[in-house]
Amino acid sequence: MHTDEAVNAYIVGQLLAGESFTYDPQDRHGPALAALALPLARVEGARAFSDLTESGVRLTSVLAGTITILLFGAAVEMFGFAPCLIAAGLFAIASLPVYYDRYFIHESLFGAATFGLILSACHAWGKNSVGLASLTAACAAIMLACKETAILHFLALAVAVFVFWFWNLRRRSIGWIRPRVVLTAAAAFVFLSVILFTWFGQDWKALAALLHAVPNFAMRAAGEGHQKPIGYYAQLLTNSWSGRMLCALACIGIFQIVRKRDSSTYGFLAYYFLFLAAIYSLIPYKTPWLALNFWLPISLFAALAVESLWRMSKRYLPLRAAIPAFSILAALAVVLIVHDTRQRVFVHAADETNPYAYAHTSEDLLGLPMEISELARRNSIASPRIVVIASDPWPLPWYLRHFAQVGFWQPGQPMGEADFYITSTEAAEQYKDRLHNFRPDFFGVRPGVLILLWLPAPK
Repeated sequence: MHTDEAVNAYIVGQLLAGESFTYDPQDRHGPALAALALPLARVEGARAFSDLTESGVRLTSVLAGTITILLFGAAVEMFGFAPCLIAAGLFAIASLPVYYDRYFIHESLFGAATFGLILSACHAWGKNSVGLASLTAACAAIMLACKETAILHFLALAVAVFVFWFWNLRRRSIGWIRPRVVLTAAAAFVFLSVILFTWFGQDWKALAALLHAVPNFAMRAAGEGHQKPIGYYAQLLTNSWSGRMLCALACIGIFQIVRKRDSSTYGFLAYYFLFLAAIYSLIPYKTPWLALNFWLPISLFAALAVESLWRMSKRYLPLRAAIPAFSILAALAVVLIVHDTRQRVFVHAADETNPYAYAHTSEDLLGLPMEISELARRNSIASPRIVVIASDPWPLPWYLRHFAQVGFWQPGQPMGEADFYITSTEAAEQYKDRLHNFRPDFFGVRPGVLILLWLPAPK
């Protein structure tokens, strides 16, 4: 479990224990992920933090990713059957969405809500429907309740709508949405956002905390140790044969859309993608899972290019030659995609060479609770007392959740007697008097980070 996954799972554990969700704009995101994960955990029989499992909490993201795939069925009218079918397939088997659609973080749910927002907003505009406008507001509220970066998407969408209208539609007679529909959507957005952030009316302080999210977000955007060059996402997306192939196809699709001044939803999506990519690239703070925000337009643009290439092949080749030639190329593309997905999602999921495994927890850490359990059994300790001393102990609370007596201290704080001590390498020197009768065993937490498990020295 990545550290962020462990933190999110701990929040769900607190909710299972009867505590209310407390919004923290400094170090946490919104409540939407927990709101979806909590009922799923209860259905699975979890009643406490210790009952949660990796597969159980990750099911939340898997379901969100599945919803995204199914939404392509509702997008056929806008984007066409073949492009939607291809794009849905890319979400189902390509390495980037498969990797992060089973990460227990907010991105998968955020992506599903974004897709839902685009689809429902386009339908609401065309039909002047109050119901669809309310659905649009619900998707926007879920986006904001997932991550504060929803504001960036709202900005990119608004700019894309204006530019799309200015370049493609201003000389045409189009129907404008009625004020009643806009007011209904605005009211629904505010109402649902308040309901979610206050955790259904239990914590009204969250609204004041939400006002501090913007300055905190601005400070975090500077990097905070996660700053990357402007071309980071382009490099990440083209870091494999399948990635380069799909990005090349997406570029062909964008070129076709811009060249034709496409007045369909593809034209709007192209502007949205370009503005969003510019915003995310210019912000120094970058992590690989944020690239999932680009996958919806990339998959649709690539699918549009595939459809165009098929039509071109039928135009210049006899059908009996076009079908086998295109089938061979399609099979080769699928093989490349499946190979990269297998390598990054299954074979080298936590490896440092995997660009998606960003500061991921080392598999070495899995041996720590096993060693404590084994030594406790050998020494007839029914409920071992464990003291953890580290400025950043995550994801240890997740891996020690099955032990009843675990305490966490910051370096320098006094602590009591214990059967086992776990310290960061920096904290070990401060407690050498207490630990002189213990011997250390090293475990890797994540790349470049070690912890020490202090075991009683043999007598």
